[in-house]
Amino acid sequence: MFLQSLHLRYFRNYKEQFVEFTAPKTILVGNNAQGKSNMLEAVELLATLRSHRLARDRDLVQDGQAIAQIKATLKRDTGNHDLTLTLRRNGRRTVARNSEVVRRQMDFLGILNAVEFSSLDLELVRGGPDLRRHWLDTLLLQLEPIYTHILQQYNQVLRQRNAFLKQHVETTPDPEQLALWDAQLVATGIKVIRRRDRAIQRLAPIAAMWHANISKSTEVLEIKYSPSIPFEESQPEQVQESFFDRIQQRTIAETHQGTTLVGPHRDEIELVINQTPARQYGSQGQQRTLVLALKLAELQLIEEVVGEPPLLLLDDVLAELDPSRQNQLLDTIQDRFQTIITTTHLGSFDAQWLKSSQILTINSGQILSQAIF
Repeated sequence: MFLQSLHLRYFRNYKEQFVEFTAPKTILVGNNAQGKSNMLEAVELLATLRSHRLARDRDLVQDGQAIAQIKATLKRDTGNHDLTLTLRRNGRRTVARNSEVVRRQMDFLGILNAVEFSSLDLELVRGGPDLRRHWLDTLLLQLEPIYTHILQQYNQVLRQRNAFLKQHVETTPDPEQLALWDAQLVATGIKVIRRRDRAIQRLAPIAAMWHANISKSTEVLEIKYSPSIPFEESQPEQVQESFFDRIQQRTIAETHQGTTLVGPHRDEIELVINQTPARQYGSQGQQRTLVLALKLAELQLIEEVVGEPPLLLLDDVLAELDPSRQNQLLDTIQDRFQTIITTTHLGSFDAQWLKSSQILTINSGQILSQAIF
């Protein structure tokens, strides 16, 4: 797939900007806080309907404006697509494909596929489990667009069950009503867990291969999915029974705290290097190796599943990598993936890379110059 153009209106610090992509690699160069990352965020939103910055829609709309719009033209093996995402400061977003409004998000997801790699991703190792769940869920949205519906269902049940528990913090909740919420939590939660487990099983060996490659086989990476309930794909009835049992065990604590303590919102994705949890292991360089391996594995897995290489969005990440890891990443990319890179200077790129790249200079939300070296 190839992103041919991007048109931004009142998005972040862009008032009106159209860019046409003319090479497999595009380098966005400029000082910090000029809008380079915002352009990558726009592409990411078209791919996943999510921002890695966890921004609210009203934060994406320029001050003084009611709506922001992101439009793109995309070329795929199956044909060309025009994509539009309209964000509203005080209302629901809408998406359109080839000028027709798409009612269900899952019918919009999967048209444009992209992997974002930014300095924020280093928190995948050091941060809390919520970041790793968000990362896995964002990957799943592209592998299985129906997952967005499954996740929405679970989150809705979770919110409503939590509201019910909060109403009864100082009283005894009605057992029959609570049993109904328990049943819905189990039914929707198992669907989330099953898909997360399946994704990790596919991703883990690919990431381990990349990690061994980058570390020159001095380290062994394991990625383990640890749901909050025992899970075995081949024993669905036992999984359901275990889920209910775990809820029963935590009922008193849940009613006292007014919140749900069992379910996929409490899952963990364990990252282990040489049998030691990665957050406790070694240097920042080793943690960067792990995240780089994860991102390369994402690229490969999406390509295997959708049948075309996804876009790669690199947000000032080369500055976070030492020369060896930079070379590993740049050598892997070549012209295989359309790549959009942000940087404050061009010193990280060799002459051959610059020669084959489209270079855009960005200042205060405007593209000042375009050049192919």
